[in-house]
Amino acid sequence: MNIIVCVKQVPDTNEVRINQETGTLIREGVPSIINPDDKNALEAALKIKDEKGGKVTVISMGPPQAKEALKEALAMGADEAILVSDRAFGGSDTWATATIISSAIERVGNYDIILCGRQAIDGDTAQVGPEIAEFLRIPQITYAKEIKVEKDKVTVTRYTETGDYIIESRLPVLLTAIKELNVPRYPSVRGIFKAYDTNTNEVKVWSSKDLEVDHTQIGLKGSPTNVYKSFVPTKSKTSETIEGINEKEKAAILIGKLSDLKLI
Repeated sequence: MNIIVCVKQVPDTNEVRINQETGTLIREGVPSIINPDDKNALEAALKIKDEKGGKVTVISMGPPQAKEALKEALAMGADEAILVSDRAFGGSDTWATATIISSAIERVGNYDIILCGRQAIDGDTAQVGPEIAEFLRIPQITYAKEIKVEKDKVTVTRYTETGDYIIESRLPVLLTAIKELNVPRYPSVRGIFKAYDTNTNEVKVWSSKDLEVDHTQIGLKGSPTNVYKSFVPTKSKTSETIEGINEKEKAAILIGKLSDLKLI
């Protein structure tokens, strides 16, 4: 069973900064984490490997610092890690990102299951996983909250707001994971040592020269969608001190104000 997991290193949401000229996130110097839904996807892959055997390959697209996310994935139990990184990829929208990642997956080849997180917390589009499936022309099942693999098929409990659905698909297939699917494991001490041993588990880095991609379809200029404006919402708080002779009078004033606001 060969499984590919797509992960993304995302900025800590409390530290997001925006490049006002390009409308893209500033990632340099910003604390980063593995996207939470992608960790659920990785845990699902590792569980399948534990039960069925096989190999787990993790792929990420991003700047050189994204190696840290891949090292963490290796420490959790992944067998191989590939970073797809090139300045030509900078500013890619979901379409361009899926184009690049699907090309990397095609180079890896021989896969049974591709697992992605439902969505990334920095973009919240939930588009890249399904787009990868379309580019690779394989079935997809999104919002997986339970996965069962049997021989050449997979059975997925798919979450929706109106109820769960049981869906079967033959392999190969792409699945997107939600947080309800599992609880990601912690890296083991042995896994950490192995992940950071460059002699045994070095992260591979592929550039645009290593992939068969149309350069008119990638990067900021090749992206069919553009961000018109991005900004971090300003947080403001207002307060009012209620004055009164005693607590009873203050309470009466407070009740009056809440009533005027139709809150009571």
